Amino acid sequence: MPKILKIIKEAEKENFDAAIIGCFYDPGLRESREIAEKLVVTAPAEASMHIAVTLGQRFSIIVGATKGIPLMRENVIKYGFQDHLASFQPIGMGVLDLQMDPEETKRRIVQAAEKAIEQDGAEVIILGCTHQFGFYQELQSTLGVPVIDVALAALNYAEFLVDLRNKHGWYFNKKNEYLPPPQEEIESWKLSDLF
Repeated sequence: MPKILKIIKEAEKENFDAAIIGCFYDPGLRESREIAEKLVVTAPAEASMHIAVTLGQRFSIIVGATKGIPLMRENVIKYGFQDHLASFQPIGMGVLDLQMDPEETKRRIVQAAEKAIEQDGAEVIILGCTHQFGFYQELQSTLGVPVIDVALAALNYAEFLVDLRNKHGWYFNKKNEYLPPPQEEIESWKLSDLF
């Protein structure tokens, strides 16, 4: 978390428009938004779910291993999408395995996605790991439903949020959930030394 926050502050100092946290668990998203002053910060899970519920009523998330499901489920609930979640479908592969044998990865994803569509009623498939990058087009053609590549979703969502900020002044509310820590606390705890 401290490294993510440091990168966020550095990106803001260098006048970047947006930052994307590169993990489907969305680690540090809320905290990053607290410390950002004008920088748009987003992450793959949040972005993907927002897009998915626009494209269909129910989505399934394809995950590498069952180990990741509890934390992903927490995010589904935190973001308010539990009524839209059809299922999690694990494919029994670790993060590093996903790009090692692309054909085997595609085969397993198709099998899990077909199950999600046929048995769970999924209308949209979310590829629940940024290491599944590059598979969505072929899968979408095969499955006949929208397949969301989470890395592209996060990029497009960041562009959308930057556009909203620039055109309309719509930015993260800094009075409640994204209220930054008081300056006195930052100084007392020497947090500014971290970033």
